[in-house]
Formats: sequence, C-alpha cells, structure tokens
Amino acid sequence: MNIKAKKSLGQNFLIDKNILKKIISIKDISNAVVLEVGPGTGNLTSFILEKNPKKTYVVEKDNELAVELNDKFKNKIQIINNDILNINEKKLDKEKLVVFGNLPYNISTEILSKWILNLDDDYFWFDCLILMFQKEVANRIIANFNTPEYGRLSILANWKLNIEKICDIKPSSFFPKPKVDSSLLYFKPKQKYFHFKNSKNIEKITRIFFNHRRKMLKKPFNQVFNGNSEISKKLNIDLNLRPQNLDYETYYNLIYEFENL
Repeated sequence: MNIKAKKSLGQNFLIDKNILKKIISIKDISNAVVLEVGPGTGNLTSFILEKNPKKTYVVEKDNELAVELNDKFKNKIQIINNDILNINEKKLDKEKLVVFGNLPYNISTEILSKWILNLDDDYFWFDCLILMFQKEVANRIIANFNTPEYGRLSILANWKLNIEKICDIKPSSFFPKPKVDSSLLYFKPKQKYFHFKNSKNIEKITRIFFNHRRKMLKKPFNQVFNGNSEISKKLNIDLNLRPQNLDYETYYNLIYEFENL
C-alpha cells in the first residue's frame, strides 16, 4: 500500500507489530462487534480480523485510504467513509461495540468528549474503548486532582468511565514519526455515576471554574451560585482553594447542586 500520510488529517500510521499485538490482546474480541476509528493502512485491522470478530466496522475519512482498505479487505469489513464526528455510533449496530482508535491527534479530545456527552443514562453503546492519544492529552485524561494536568478533560472523562493507562508508545512505532510520544488508554463504563439533567452542564461548570485555574474558587463559585455560601458549606468547600484542588466527586456534586437551583 503506497499511501502518503496527510498532515491535514493528523495521520500517523502505527507500524510496530509488538504494539499492534499488545493492543489486540487487551480484550477478547472473538464474536464481538468491533468499531475501528482511523484504520489508516489497515495494520491493526488485519490483527482484528485474525481474532474472528462477528462484524468489523471501520470509519475512515480519507477517500483514498477507504478505497485501499476496500481492495485489501473486501467484504470482511464494513467501511464507513466519513468523519467520525458526523456519525451517530448508537445507530451502527444493535450490539455493544468494542472500539479501537488511533485517533487523529488534532481532534482526539473532541471525539472523546462527543462520545461521553452523548451517552444515554440507561445504555452505553460500547463495551469498552481502546484508544491512542498524544501522551500529553492522555495525561490530562487520567490526571488526578492537585496535579498540573488535572482539569476539565479529567473531570469529564472520569464521570462515567473507569480509565486505565496501558502503555506509552514511542514515535518510532509510527510512520511518519510524530514529534511526540503517545499513550494507549483503556476505558470501561462505570456501574455507578452521577446522573445529570443535562450532560452539557459538566462543560459549562468546569469551564467557569477552570477559566482562572490560578485564582481562588471564590470568584467562579459566586458566579455559578450567585454568592450563595450555603452550598460551599454543605459540600465542605474551602473557597480559598484553587480549581485543581477539588476532586472529581466535588465537581459532580457542584453540577448536581447547580442543576437543582
């Protein structure tokens, strides 16, 4: 396959067989329905098919690559030649999907945020997500409070999902080589989580709080709760702290309180 990676689509093809084998060993997919996002030249796709999934969907935005994938795999895969951000994953299949993705780095957080915010409370359309991110972004996703990386993305990602870091991946595992390290993360749905009236309120509240991450909580708190000090007392929040000093749970409680104003 003689395809040039397109910088505009954030393409870096994973070519390291050891890493490909590691990715495919995370979850047993025999008889599962698989969705692969950004299959590129089909290196991981080949490994997926060796495990005999029931069905394999691949989403590839690049028209040339979609044609090449069709030539290479014929009817073994179902190719969706579209932008992943335009697809309603819930309607792809009746079964829950195992999702693999070497996500384009320029839109990786947008993809993850979209998936989380569009989840139904009573049904997750995926069984798990096995996704590759730029290492710096992965660190923000898994960050704990009281760390510099902790912020809006950490709070959103950990709301409904348990996240485990599998490994870091060097630039030499890709072609062309990216300028940064990557990390592989494994996401599983949580059994218990906060139920909000509108998931968009997570973005709204965390934006207000983290707009001034070096400043004390007093100002954003007054903005959200109109100076109501009862809520800070109820949740035992010291308003002299900074936004990154509050853990996930506290933010979910704040959003809950905001929705019940």
